[in-house]
Amino acid sequence: MKKIRVMLADDHPIVMTGFALSLEGQGLEVVAQARTPEDALAQFQQVRPDVIVLDIRFGEQMTGLDVAKQILAHQPDAAIVFLSQFDQDSLIKETYRIGGRAFMTKDCDPADLAAAVRRADEGQLYFLPHVAERLANLSVRGDASPQSQLDERALEIFTLMAEGLTNAEIAEKLDVSTKTISNISQAVKEKLGVHRPAYITRLAVKHGLIEP
Repeated sequence: MKKIRVMLADDHPIVMTGFALSLEGQGLEVVAQARTPEDALAQFQQVRPDVIVLDIRFGEQMTGLDVAKQILAHQPDAAIVFLSQFDQDSLIKETYRIGGRAFMTKDCDPADLAAAVRRADEGQLYFLPHVAERLANLSVRGDASPQSQLDERALEIFTLMAEGLTNAEIAEKLDVSTKTISNISQAVKEKLGVHRPAYITRLAVKHGLIEP
């Protein structure tokens, strides 16, 4: 039986070391560890692991989701297992939507993580029971998340609004006019049915767009 070559990407060295030991204890081979999104992209190209276990929330300019999208754009069959401290429904759904093969929380059993890696290496999806149940519920009741209702630019602006930036600050950050941002932000508020800053922030936290 071949030894599956695994790459880890997480900005917490202690966490990453713990996962490396756990996976190696399960008979897997950890061939690389990356602490930034940029390093993750570079090492993935260099090492070409069988599976990458990728933290969703790390980095400043880029996130784990951004890393995954870039990897999958160049290698659509890449095997990605997502790790997260948070498990909002919309975040779980997004990881599978973009092409991830498993979603695991950081408090998962090492045996479950190893099982997810092995299933991902085989080209299969892996669902813990509670994740499968929540995805099934989403498909039944529909998805009311900002991610499902907004296009990419509107979602980016909504996220910046939730972080407390003013229209002028968002306009400067995105290099567009304040009037453009004002029009889009108003349309976003109407579409999502939220107008007060506190409600906007609460909605973004609920759906995993920003940390609490």
